[in-house]
Amino acid sequence: MNNNNKDFHKNNFYDTIGVGFGPSNIALAVAHQEMESERTIKFLDASTTPGWQLGVTIPGSDIQHNPLRDFATPRNPRSQFGYLSYLQDVGRLLDYLNLDAPYPPRSEYSKYVEWVAKRFDNLVSYDSKVKDISIVESDFEENVFLEIKTSSETYKARSISFAPGRSHNIPKVFKSILSKKVAHFTKYNLLLQQFSQTKPKRIAIIGGSQSAVEIILDLHAKFPETEIICIHRKFSFVLKDTSPFTEDLLLPENIDYFYNSSKKSKNELSAQIIRSNYGSVDEDILKELYFTLYENRLHNNNTIQIYKNQEVIEAYELDNQVQLKIKDLHTGALQNQSVDAVILGTGFRNFGARENEELIHPLLENIKKFYKREEDGTFSVTRDYQLIPVDGKSNFPKIYLNGLCESTHGLADAGSFSHLSLRAALIEKSMVENLQEKSPQTICE
Repeated sequence: MNNNNKDFHKNNFYDTIGVGFGPSNIALAVAHQEMESERTIKFLDASTTPGWQLGVTIPGSDIQHNPLRDFATPRNPRSQFGYLSYLQDVGRLLDYLNLDAPYPPRSEYSKYVEWVAKRFDNLVSYDSKVKDISIVESDFEENVFLEIKTSSETYKARSISFAPGRSHNIPKVFKSILSKKVAHFTKYNLLLQQFSQTKPKRIAIIGGSQSAVEIILDLHAKFPETEIICIHRKFSFVLKDTSPFTEDLLLPENIDYFYNSSKKSKNELSAQIIRSNYGSVDEDILKELYFTLYENRLHNNNTIQIYKNQEVIEAYELDNQVQLKIKDLHTGALQNQSVDAVILGTGFRNFGARENEELIHPLLENIKKFYKREEDGTFSVTRDYQLIPVDGKSNFPKIYLNGLCESTHGLADAGSFSHLSLRAALIEKSMVENLQEKSPQTICE
């Protein structure tokens, strides 16, 4: 490390600020340590404690990727931060080897994420939600820096690893009524606390995703007398594509192939593999739901109802209920439903110009004019995940989109662990190369 670290940190001036400390930036922290980087780095996270998918850790649910696609193993199989190292550390390695299941419980993988994150507590400020990111000019040799503000602190940095996670996809009809009664599925466990006090009579689940089906099954087990209606746009729930040939898209050479394809080809390739990650459900979960519905019919139990080919065209609160107007997409038939709560299993918004995507994350609005954009309004992004300064200005801060580049890099950059360690290594290497000429300490002297 450089000699002036102590004084430098007092000024909240870093080589790199990591916005968010979820899986993408945890992987960067691991790469930063294992690649023995001398860059100064600080992570800011809105959560009060480390964790992963705490809002949707449902008993009996498993992860949906090979557990060895963790924070380090694909890059460094001997890493102390790998999943097997975690199991050995907590004394469950031999038990895991006897586990007769393809993937471990989601609750355990959440503990693994927490185990790794806590080893970097010295680099993280929790309860530090970033409110604003802007470009500021410096008096030092025409350098330009980033200013990152939270509610209580202001930081400066020469680069950012931008990894706040993808924005929630909230259908327009629900945006104005988000509340304790209407929430994104990531708030599911918070809703359960509310339900434990006042047991709901009717709940609506919107969407046909893996999370939507898992929540249906969990609610039915916890509240067997509660009526659950699932509303989704397709004819049926869709089986997830788990072909190993599809998973080959996670290989670096296929990321290169996708990245170097035309915009039209990227859209075609994405359409071909969409069932591997979006709007689809694992086979075991589908079979469990069908078995549950079958057994329910045997006992004339209609507490789970599936409204397929439907969309909600109007939603509002009235008399402590959420009123839904539903339209059949093919016949145009209308019906009204009244429920106690609505859970939106509607996923997330990727960067992009297509339906349900967002051109620019809200936190990047203030800096968008300084970086190149494509004809459709999306940012131009390099192979190593950098934004490109306008007019080729080499002195501009380096901004890396860490885990937000599915539209440019393909399935490997989806919201999963599958490519975390390799992407983090590429970003770390690029940051070192770009920032090696000057350190913030040197500039502040």
